[in-house]
Amino acid sequence: MPPAAGELAGARGGVGAERVFIGAGCNRVVNNVSWGACGLVAFGAQNAVALFSPSRGEIVTTLPGHKAAVNCTLWLPTKKDVLRVQHRETHYLLSGSSDGAIMAWKIGSGKDEWSHALQLPVMHKKGVTCLAGRMVSDTVSIFASTSSDGMVVIWEMAVDPTTGGSCKVSCLHSLSIGLKPMVSLSLAVLPEQEGCLILAMGGLDHKVHIYCGDQSGKFIKACELKGHSDWIRSLDFSLPVMMGTEKHSLFLVSSSQDKTIRIWKMTSDSVSSSSMVQPRKENIGMASYIEGPLFVAGNASYQVSLESLLVGHEDWVYSVEWQPPTLLLGAEAHQPMSILSASMDKMMMIWRPEKTTGLWINSVTVGELSHSALGFYGGHWEPDGKSILAHGYGGFFHMWRDVGQDSENWQPQIVPSGHFAPVSDLTWSRSGEYLLTVSHDQTARIFAPWRSHVNPGDVICWREIARPQIHGHDINCVAFIHGTGNHRFVCGADEKVSRVFEATLSFLRTLQEATLLKPDNEDFDDVQVLGANMSALGLSQKPIYTHGVKESKSSTSNDCPDSMETIPDAVPTVFTEPPVEDQLAWNTLWPESHKLYGHGNELFSLCCDHAGKLVASSCKAQSAPVAEIWLWEVGTWKAVGRLQSHTLTVTQMEFSSDNAFLLSVSRDRHLSVFSIKKTEEGAQHHLVTKHEAHKRIIWACSWNPFGYEFATGSRDKTVKIWQVQDASSVKLLTTLPQFRDSVTALSWTGRDRSRNAGIIAVGMDNGLIELWSVSGGRAASDSSAEPSALSVACMLRFDPLLCHVSTVHRLRWQKSDSTDEKSALELASCGADHCVRVFAVCDS
Repeated sequence: MPPAAGELAGARGGVGAERVFIGAGCNRVVNNVSWGACGLVAFGAQNAVALFSPSRGEIVTTLPGHKAAVNCTLWLPTKKDVLRVQHRETHYLLSGSSDGAIMAWKIGSGKDEWSHALQLPVMHKKGVTCLAGRMVSDTVSIFASTSSDGMVVIWEMAVDPTTGGSCKVSCLHSLSIGLKPMVSLSLAVLPEQEGCLILAMGGLDHKVHIYCGDQSGKFIKACELKGHSDWIRSLDFSLPVMMGTEKHSLFLVSSSQDKTIRIWKMTSDSVSSSSMVQPRKENIGMASYIEGPLFVAGNASYQVSLESLLVGHEDWVYSVEWQPPTLLLGAEAHQPMSILSASMDKMMMIWRPEKTTGLWINSVTVGELSHSALGFYGGHWEPDGKSILAHGYGGFFHMWRDVGQDSENWQPQIVPSGHFAPVSDLTWSRSGEYLLTVSHDQTARIFAPWRSHVNPGDVICWREIARPQIHGHDINCVAFIHGTGNHRFVCGADEKVSRVFEATLSFLRTLQEATLLKPDNEDFDDVQVLGANMSALGLSQKPIYTHGVKESKSSTSNDCPDSMETIPDAVPTVFTEPPVEDQLAWNTLWPESHKLYGHGNELFSLCCDHAGKLVASSCKAQSAPVAEIWLWEVGTWKAVGRLQSHTLTVTQMEFSSDNAFLLSVSRDRHLSVFSIKKTEEGAQHHLVTKHEAHKRIIWACSWNPFGYEFATGSRDKTVKIWQVQDASSVKLLTTLPQFRDSVTALSWTGRDRSRNAGIIAVGMDNGLIELWSVSGGRAASDSSAEPSALSVACMLRFDPLLCHVSTVHRLRWQKSDSTDEKSALELASCGADHCVRVFAVCDS
């Protein structure tokens, strides 16, 4: 896959790294997502701002810079600035975080160019909750920010086209709202008054507050709109609309936690001395009951009235948005009368006025089935109005596109997916064809490159193809079972039990569809399990057998359950195209085959030997008896060993390439090497050495695939390389130069066995990744040879745009049988920033 511009890491010694895949979930807050006029969607993924392309269905980059979780994003120009978007090559993105910081980013339209423009002066003392703005000229934008500190700040962004689009942001005005902060904003230009702006804000006091001002940023309160009985969660102004023979009217839509949506109409009238003092009409009609306040702005007065009250959602309505305007001939913008709403009831609705009566009705409803009782945080239109996007409680996206010819037909589309909490561990499958990740979001997910059936030479896009486990505890560690037989993995969570899962027949066939490769176990007849069901009570996933499918199909033949609260049985499916969120959550589970009991605390680390015979596990510990490493025999799943050495939590373990040794590192700052020998009765083991290796916690370790050298990485910012000598002691070979931050992840891959050459990937607490070349020493295959001097050098420091923005939790090289040093390698990483990343490392 060709690297995007700016996505190729600076190479040293002819080695480069490029982005292959980014998987990340969306922060679970309102106002987090923004679909720009440039076609890209921006959202917060922990402390980063992620950009994804809806047309490609993949995340194209993440932008580092924030030091706290990103709460809200805003594109300038907005989708409503349709007259100013034409032929524009540069767009700007604003992002606000939970520490009160606001940043601006410069995005090149269609060129995959992005850069940090500037950080705004800190005006908010608490988290920024909403951003709203509009362009008032081709080079000037006005936008507002609100925070839980009770302040609303008005800003101006001025772009200088002569300097390549550099921008300058200045604070114009700040409004103190009081003890009940505003959580939603919307900004618009008043009809027939280009210089006048109107700002609507809503929040905890159940009222919509209307402020009027001009481009100087001075806003004065005009009126209040009452009617909602709970928090106002979303506001959106339309463009001015011409209704019949009336003058232009401005519409404001508001949504609330009272489950209702209100549409307010603002009609202008010229101000005169007589009109200001005239009372309202004497006759009492229906209009008099829905007329709201009258306010003056500029040289016109505006009458506010309640246009419609929309009732249809069954839970809090978090988001409402007018359909973006379209550009007509003669450079005129047309505002469609269509509103998109998203709610916690897992539904999105499109509301339109009926053609004959003019009554607003719900014309389109889309939604999701999920294991969670909570639904959508926001809904967004594509700039052309052909697609709608939702983001929700599970960190997921849903996108539907109208593919109908004569009538509307909204169909699900492929969108990026990923974890919505720190990703704690990952592992490649035994042949390296897919990636298995686990997270504190209590799920295990499988990502794989999906190849096109029509044209296998097309660009390969990575997709989430299965979600084998949905758990009730945060998952801390995972290990793939090597060897022959069905695909299996064992995982450990914040419980005292390890769980073993086996692949289903539907997954194996889906994997074949995705990779276009023959599976490594060609005999599907050995696999009798078609899928798995989530247990109604408890944490186990129950198998669905192939011989039981005919009986169960009749009960699941109804495609649409009577209620969203109905919990349907899983329908195991062989997917010929990447599955969407509903399918992943329900139909791709793996059955749990065994539980491994023994540990006294929550599981923390797992590893499997390279022959698929033994699994080692450790748990959180504060004493030596609890810090034991347990050995389990694959197949019988009996405990065949309890290794004692450490006094605190064992943070990582790994078997040597020939399975002769087990290396463990711990919070007690020691490393231990155990001799392991598999026997018919179980396993023989003894402690070879225990050594205080670092001055601080040791987080990571990794063996040289070609020998008995291994590396350890610590909070003391060092990486040390050691060697097992004569199966009885450990010698320190070298210490790498001190790193810029704590070392939290290591992975060693081999490149040339004759020179004992390889690459060590180093991940740090600040999210950055480095590659170091290692060669020399003594290879395991030639123990009689005189050891040569060990040579180490930094090959590559990844561009920060490629890297994580928080702690790197795990690095894993893809298994490669190639001995060609110039062949491309794939490196997978995961971190506390909720991201899973895959890089291609090759000669540049």
